[in-house]
Amino acid sequence: MPLPKSAYATLPFWALLLASPGLAVAEDYYVKTNAYRVEPDPDPPAYVRNLSRTQFEQLRDVDWLDVGLDFRTRYEYRENDLRPWTDTSSGSAVTRYRADPDNLWLLRTRAYLGVKDILDPLRFAVEFEDARSYNGLYEPSDADVNEFELIQGYAELYFNHALGHNRPISLRAGRMAFEQLDRRLIGNNQFRNTTNNFEGFRLHFGKKQNDWDLDTFALQPVERLKYEFDRPDEKTWFYGGILSIRHWSDILTIQPYFLGRSVDGNPFDPVVANRVNDRNVYAPGLRVYGVIPDSSFDFDADINKQFGESGVTRTVNGQAVQIMGEHDALAYSLELGYSFDHDWKPRLSGYYGFGTGDLNPNDNDNDRFDAFFGFNQPWSRNDYFSWDNVHAPKLRLEFKPHKDVRIDTAYSAYWLDSETDGFRRANLRDRTGNSGDFMGHEFDIRMRHKLNGFVDWSLSYARFTPGDFTTSFDTPVTGPFTSEASNFFYFEVSLNAFGDGKS
Repeated sequence: MPLPKSAYATLPFWALLLASPGLAVAEDYYVKTNAYRVEPDPDPPAYVRNLSRTQFEQLRDVDWLDVGLDFRTRYEYRENDLRPWTDTSSGSAVTRYRADPDNLWLLRTRAYLGVKDILDPLRFAVEFEDARSYNGLYEPSDADVNEFELIQGYAELYFNHALGHNRPISLRAGRMAFEQLDRRLIGNNQFRNTTNNFEGFRLHFGKKQNDWDLDTFALQPVERLKYEFDRPDEKTWFYGGILSIRHWSDILTIQPYFLGRSVDGNPFDPVVANRVNDRNVYAPGLRVYGVIPDSSFDFDADINKQFGESGVTRTVNGQAVQIMGEHDALAYSLELGYSFDHDWKPRLSGYYGFGTGDLNPNDNDNDRFDAFFGFNQPWSRNDYFSWDNVHAPKLRLEFKPHKDVRIDTAYSAYWLDSETDGFRRANLRDRTGNSGDFMGHEFDIRMRHKLNGFVDWSLSYARFTPGDFTTSFDTPVTGPFTSEASNFFYFEVSLNAFGDGKS
């Protein structure tokens, strides 16, 4: 009888070979989280297949080549949308809202090619993306459009047993896209039509299948240019290290981490797009997830404390100057789930998320949490919220009425942490703090169906009902829709040319 995985973790290498022949190759400590939509996309991306595991039987021996070809189309209908847009038709930037219903078609094609093993220690990968939008009422944004773009292109030195058997060291250099932790700070934004990516270096000690690994990186975020080739933001460095301890991963995975953002800004740059203030943010944190032994409960928790300095532009003696103030912010996230013993595999979860907002708009300090490059869908199906200036309790139910059908539905509510800060993604702010703190509540439901190994489709509906803070902005400037419910519906189809690896 094989020993439990936790028992193997205490044995020396020679004992592993005696205890279970072949275990050293097969051991895998990685356990996915059960929490809602926070499992990072794998590396290579989920749509990629090893050529030896595709439907082409004559290529069964080509195990050194990873390939992927994915196409997604989505129809979106939005009514009373609270996401602002910038109107420049008059020659100056004016914030407006989509008062009329918007019917938007989004198209995204991705292709991936990766070479491994055959040229070791040298490996490389390239990934292209073409993202487009049609039929929208307003100017397309870089969240929807990024035509003919290289989103990954890196070389890698991969030393397979540098730290011991099956424990590698790898160094990547170039352009790369990846997700880490619970996606709330480092995410590709898979729901969005375009992708977060970076240029720089990534040094990885071990791999996620080991009982521990350390992922370190120093990167410049890539600026998405809708119709031109993207370029790195040379004013900004994003860096950090994430240690994952999986010695007890059947019960608990522990991830202490440190992230940082350094911005060498110039608020007086004549190029408008580059008018940013200096910023140095240091963000230590801890994430833990797993299951409670001898129960049907699971959990996923993350806490992050930020400190440093942020610049703010003020007028002193009639002249604009940059003043450096303190950055001091905190955020935490906690989900607790319970899985019922039923054929439909229902899971009921409660969630609470908190991120600080700026306490005083008139001082030089910044208390608003910096969500870095996070994924916002776990916060709101409407994509109205991120991990800053928010209190967000949620109740969610997930179940599978059929082996290829998954349904989830939730109720969420949102309050401001600081009444003098704002509902940032809606660009609504009352600096006096007299408009209340309840932004609103949201109901959402989604169904996903795996039609076969090559086709998935899904549809979803979300309704956001504004609270007293949001309705207080019902003025002739913003429009009456800030006091009306916002409806969001989408229908999405994804095609994978190489299937699910099982077809």
